[in-house]
Amino acid sequence: MSKAHFGLIGLGVMGENLVLNAERNGFSSVVYNRTFSKTESFLKGRGAGKSIIGARSFKEFVDSLERPRRILMMIKAGSATDAVIDEISPYLEEGDLLIDGGNSEFRDTERRVSQLESRNFGYIGMGVSGGSKGALEGPSMMPGGTKSSYEAIESLVSKMAAQVEDGPCVTYIGPGGSGHFVKTVHNGIEYGIEQILSESYDLMKRVSGMKGEQMANVMAQWNRTEELTSYLVEITEVCLREKDTNDGEDLVEKIMDKAGQKGTGLWTVSSALELGISVPTIYASLNARVMSSLKDQRVKAESIIKNIPVISFNLGTVDNGMEPLMDAVVLATICSYAQGMDLLKAASEEFKYNLSMPSIAKIWKGGCIIRSSLLSRIQEAYNNNPDLLNLLLDPWFADQVNRKLTNLSKVVSGAAQSGIPVPCLSSSLDYINSYRTSRLPQNLVQAMRDCFGSHTYERLDMKGPYHTDWLK
Repeated sequence: MSKAHFGLIGLGVMGENLVLNAERNGFSSVVYNRTFSKTESFLKGRGAGKSIIGARSFKEFVDSLERPRRILMMIKAGSATDAVIDEISPYLEEGDLLIDGGNSEFRDTERRVSQLESRNFGYIGMGVSGGSKGALEGPSMMPGGTKSSYEAIESLVSKMAAQVEDGPCVTYIGPGGSGHFVKTVHNGIEYGIEQILSESYDLMKRVSGMKGEQMANVMAQWNRTEELTSYLVEITEVCLREKDTNDGEDLVEKIMDKAGQKGTGLWTVSSALELGISVPTIYASLNARVMSSLKDQRVKAESIIKNIPVISFNLGTVDNGMEPLMDAVVLATICSYAQGMDLLKAASEEFKYNLSMPSIAKIWKGGCIIRSSLLSRIQEAYNNNPDLLNLLLDPWFADQVNRKLTNLSKVVSGAAQSGIPVPCLSSSLDYINSYRTSRLPQNLVQAMRDCFGSHTYERLDMKGPYHTDWLK
């Protein structure tokens, strides 16, 4: 009996779809799930008649694979991943390769790469984006580890990945936990854009009195522009058009306003703080989710703290695509990407990942959740200037800022006067205004720090450091 080319552990929705993807692309597979009844159900259902077999034990699973063995784990991050590694390792041989396709914290991946490579096993930490549909039809994949380990799976993942005009949406990211770090930042950018679109929905509803169908029409217009054509705008339109089957009303208005998070947004922000990178748009989106979880408190506060009447201000009309609001959304979205790319550059230098910014932009152009037409512009920006300090300094992006900043300011101002929270839009405005200001007021902060703690300060006109006896 011939042995399978590819093995998968974990038959959740993502795992099932990825193994079906591999089989469709000509790779025979063996699957394992902790409960064999799940394996049986899959083989009798979606896996029936395909080049996929099931295994009852890790030994049977490993023995069913050709060497070197290529094993993808689609299981819960953290201790569950460590447990599976410990259980399967005794059956592995030199040159065998484990791939973690979950959302693992990149430092965990660094540790596992080091441990397993020392035992002559290969280990890849691979971010996978695209949701269940992307997993089946072609996701964006971000594998990190040793180059030789990637080369062992390159033919497999290149066929499984989404395909765009300049190739498959997968590339070797870099050493160690770089693949999972890039996926973490991808998710941070995703948090930002989701919140930005939610704020635009809230403004259209509360300021312009628009219903779901009208707002969906605006999203459809936005999705035909170079600046906002994207998967997230596309599905926002879908969500706004959906009706409740019970009464025909907009379904989105029946959904509880509490958003969850799985940790990657927090990891993005904490990494940014550690590396000294400003990511206010991404942080604001994370904080918005935290605030949304305080539903009971917010309901109580609304009855105690006086509301500000919503004023009428110019968001535009459906006929012109709500142009002022669209401009605000474009700039905030650019800020989310710019902050994420800035964080990737800093991590690349700090952790010696040698990340390729154009390559990362390229593999995000298809399959993944944040795929958008802007990524071609981002790819072009870093191809033109590999040393680009910030995306906002690229000529095309700088032109967007210069032409649209007034509308972003007006939208944020109107929202503030109406008591409507727009954390991502306002944080993006502050980010741009801070970045374009050559002298910020932190000189006074430095004076205060020196006054109470003798921390010293630098001067503009002379080399330092200096200390002043402020309280003499």
